[in-house]
Amino acid sequence: MTTLLNVVRERTYMFVLGLSVVLLVANIIVLPAFAYPSQIPATLGTLAPLGIVGMASTPAFLSGGGGVDLSLAPLMGLVNIVMVTQLLNTDLGSPLIAVPIVLALGGAVGAVNGAIVTILRFPPVIATLCSFFVLAGVSLKLVPTPVTARPNWTDSLAGSIGPVPGALVTIGAPLVLWLWLQRTTFHETLLSVGDNDATAFSAGVNVIAVRIWAYALGGLIAAVAGIALTGLVRTADANLTGTFVLAAIAAVALGGSNLGGGRGGLVGSLLGATSIFLLKNFLTAVGVSAFWFQAVYGAVLLFALLVGAQLLRRPIQAGAS
Repeated sequence: MTTLLNVVRERTYMFVLGLSVVLLVANIIVLPAFAYPSQIPATLGTLAPLGIVGMASTPAFLSGGGGVDLSLAPLMGLVNIVMVTQLLNTDLGSPLIAVPIVLALGGAVGAVNGAIVTILRFPPVIATLCSFFVLAGVSLKLVPTPVTARPNWTDSLAGSIGPVPGALVTIGAPLVLWLWLQRTTFHETLLSVGDNDATAFSAGVNVIAVRIWAYALGGLIAAVAGIALTGLVRTADANLTGTFVLAAIAAVALGGSNLGGGRGGLVGSLLGATSIFLLKNFLTAVGVSAFWFQAVYGAVLLFALLVGAQLLRRPIQAGAS
């Protein structure tokens, strides 16, 4: 038993992986069609925006210093709106042009947030909450009423690209990027800054630059979430992303990342988002009102924090009782 607990402490995503499996089985029992192969592309397409914005929220937390970015969900929404109203079905609508534009937009917004937090020394919650309102206001100005997109290349991202679920592209892109970053010094430096920024600074690490890059990375991934959202809803709507804010934070916490920084990763956050998605789907299947979903997100976040506090305790020695 102690060995199992130590394994979970070393690989914090193992807990949420087990939870996801349990919730998957529960969904299949209640709704057998959930497991049909023909449903997999649509299911992954529905999961993608939440899963990706959960991953986008992770770098800010890992950077420490109370790092949190509340603006990622409205940034995802803004990217969706820009895609539908400004890029798709224009000369800029090709994926070779539109994707770099929105990725640059996401990275720039994230970098500005990081600079406000690190250089101007605003508390992350306050800084990104201000950004939240700015982005939400811009979105509402662009689309006071919902706008439906014409058929375009993003439609396949919530369905299939040949035999492959399109969501594997949008979900896989941040994971591939993170896998590459793990092979660079940035990943280790990010975790060291999050664990103890004073020690990292004394070792010669540019703490300000690392944290700005962490927020920029979160904004970049949020832009991918906006592309996935466009493929799913095929509509530009300024009111689509409000429920994602708390759910994204809950996904990071449930995925085993230390909200104080220094430990965690994108895989755990994706699994955390998967658990939340499966829980929401299960509650819908058994007839629970959608009005309870915010309460469920809060309960999941509290549960994740309690579990995380236990996992952060000193590992149990093999001979301990």
